[in-house]
Amino acid sequence: MNWKVIKTEIEYQKAIKRTLQIFDAEPNTPQGEELLLLLVLVKDCEDKHIHLPEINTIDAIKLKMEERGIKPKDLEPIIGTKGHVSSILSGRRGITLKMAQKLKDYLQLPAEVFLHRAS
Repeated sequence: MNWKVIKTEIEYQKAIKRTLQIFDAEPNTPQGEELLLLLVLVKDCEDKHIHLPEINTIDAIKLKMEERGIKPKDLEPIIGTKGHVSSILSGRRGITLKMAQKLKDYLQLPAEVFLHRAS
C-alpha cells in the first residue's frame, strides 16, 4: 500500500492494523521500512488528533517483570550489558525498535506499549 499522511479515522485504523501486523519486521527489509514509515505517520496523526493518556513504556516493562518474577539480569540477553539494562530501566537511555520487538515477545506485552514514546 502507498501510505500517506493520515487524515481520517479509517486511514488511522488501517495504519494501526498494518503496524501491528508487521511489528516484528526485520530492519532493512521492505516490511521493516514500511513499519518505520507507519510509526512516523501514526505518531503524527496521534500528536495532532488523538489525546490519549500516554503509556509509560518503562513502567509497563517493570510491571510485567514484577508479575513474572523477571530480574534485570534476565534482560541482558535482550538489551545488553548490566549497565545498558540499568540505563534503559531508569529511563536514561531510549529503547530501540529492535529492543522493543524483543521485549514485546519476551515479556508478552502488546505492541501498543511500544508505539508511544518510550519514557
